[in-house]
Amino acid sequence: MERKDFLSKLGITMAAVCTGCSLYSCGSDPKNDPTPGNGGGTTNPPPTSGSTLFNVNLDSELKNIGDFKVASGVILVRLAAGSVSSAFTAVQVACTHQGTSINYNTAQGKFICPNHGSQFSTGGAVLLGPATTALKAYTVAITGSNLTVAA
Repeated sequence: MERKDFLSKLGITMAAVCTGCSLYSCGSDPKNDPTPGNGGGTTNPPPTSGSTLFNVNLDSELKNIGDFKVASGVILVRLAAGSVSSAFTAVQVACTHQGTSINYNTAQGKFICPNHGSQFSTGGAVLLGPATTALKAYTVAITGSNLTVAA
């Protein structure tokens, strides 16, 4: 086989392989779809209203402003000093755009999705898209040194 024939056949084979990969990766998986929705994350059945999702002992956890805990699909963040419920926020951890886990940026005081850059207030409101739906907010209650996050 001559070099010219080999390169020609190799090029055709590579083009077919790349086309197959490209067709598979574009739109065949809902998490690759850049449209709004929860297509990228796994969802659990919504908890019943008033049900306790998790507890935190404030004597040993979340002692500093900016400390956070992720549990039961919720991100809980200490926003201020003190053991009062207003010093904390709890919102769903899954971005409403594609379900990627969001992070809390202490310096900016907002939640940011690392996937496409959606930004949310500490209460869950959309500040910057592509997300168009607010994060679900959860109730924070404190009794002594026990913090409870409830639906």
